[in-house]
Amino acid sequence: MTEVCKEEFGTAVGPVEKWTLRSASVCVEIISLGCVIKSITTEDRSGQSADLVLGYDDLEGYLSNSRYFGAVVGRVANRIAKGRFVIDEKEYKLAINNGPNALHGGLKGFDKAVWTTEAVDNGVKLRHSSPGGDEGYPGNLNACVTYTLEKNTLSVLYHAQTDHTTPINLTNHSYFNLAGQGSPDIYDHEVTISAESYLPVDDTMIPTGEVKSVEKTLFDLRKPVLLGSRLKELPGPGFDHNFCLCSPGEPPLERKCARVVHPGTGRVLEVSTTQPGVQFYTSNFLDGTLKGKGGAAYSKHSAFCLETQNWPDAVNQPHFPDALLRPGETYTHTTCFTFSVV
Repeated sequence: MTEVCKEEFGTAVGPVEKWTLRSASVCVEIISLGCVIKSITTEDRSGQSADLVLGYDDLEGYLSNSRYFGAVVGRVANRIAKGRFVIDEKEYKLAINNGPNALHGGLKGFDKAVWTTEAVDNGVKLRHSSPGGDEGYPGNLNACVTYTLEKNTLSVLYHAQTDHTTPINLTNHSYFNLAGQGSPDIYDHEVTISAESYLPVDDTMIPTGEVKSVEKTLFDLRKPVLLGSRLKELPGPGFDHNFCLCSPGEPPLERKCARVVHPGTGRVLEVSTTQPGVQFYTSNFLDGTLKGKGGAAYSKHSAFCLETQNWPDAVNQPHFPDALLRPGETYTHTTCFTFSVV
């Protein structure tokens, strides 16, 4: 059984809670502000414990959290081109907060909300209601995220319903370093992503519309790749790309999508999801100015994200998987993070 307990973490708009989920091998802390995964602690092959996710020691850091450490982002994670989309011949305009585009739900997205909580078996359920017009999105949206920890697997279950057709794309934005948060880089991590294709992007990081095979490209991560050497070869600052896990129209079956190994400690992270894509991001825009847990300076390439989600800008690209939630439907998907050692 998983031990589940709750305590007060501080006060934002209202009280912010911290929930701790503890199994024999993994301990996870979650706060109600932003539905944030605050910490994930596991042992390495020699029995040494470390926290594997970047973040802050106290609530004050999370009140700004400009890099979305550990947060659930929405209504729409990732980028929407020019902050615009059309539903039923009506154009909607969003805040522009990432170059010329909209990113991660806007200026005050789901990562800034204090979610309501309740205990469930082996975990915690968090809820948030987003009113019609919130950040420019249509329809009242009720979202629910459930974190459960069973043995060495953290499962994240997402649900949402709306009274007006709206785009939605929820994901968790945890930054991982399997050597332990605060370690200087991820160059010694070996990464595998089970994707046959990826989405090339323009210079504002919006997909061009092409679905490109990874074959004979630097995006072929189907076999383990040492990140340091691959990042040296890759043009640009690093990975910030969607890897396609299925074709548009395929049913949402759970599939293993990624495996990351840190040979030095033996820690392994495996990710499975029902989502059609995973955004692999190598913290290209951290620059050492943010001070995180224990005063650690988080620098470029000091962590990686595996954001399971729909394809970026899908609301504007009809041949991408459907990004719209309609009245009477339930948005639902599951992602699992499994921790082990080799």
